[in-house]
Amino acid sequence: MGKLAQRFLDASKSGVYRAADAGIPREAARAAGNAGLEVSLAGVAGKDVLLQRIAASLAFPDWFGGNWDALEDCLTDFSWQEAAGYVLLLHGAGELAQRCPDDYEVLIDVLGASAQYWRERETPFFAVAMDPHLRLALPVLYNERSR
Repeated sequence: MGKLAQRFLDASKSGVYRAADAGIPREAARAAGNAGLEVSLAGVAGKDVLLQRIAASLAFPDWFGGNWDALEDCLTDFSWQEAAGYVLLLHGAGELAQRCPDDYEVLIDVLGASAQYWRERETPFFAVAMDPHLRLALPVLYNERSR
């Protein structure tokens, strides 16, 4: 098992990160036995579409309320998709940050709060923003030498 897969098993490392592409995190999530969940944020132009896209991609239950609080409720529940841990791969995060910076910032805050929730419960939760040019102000998930 690679170092990134081992990291995905360590709940104390849960958080919000960036990566150049999804290939390596996807493989590492699979190797760690975590649920690899993917969300496309491409073309999202506002909060309502953003929340709908996340809800559809993660198969949120019918009780999802379509607001930021409901997003956090679902991201800290996952009773409909139980797993040893969770790795969310967010495609188009850089585009969202440019197009809707306020919504992007709230999303990052919600993801961070969700990671903290799972960390306290010793369940790995990683949100990874795909950022090909590594411009987002998030910690880098891995470097090529340590994967």
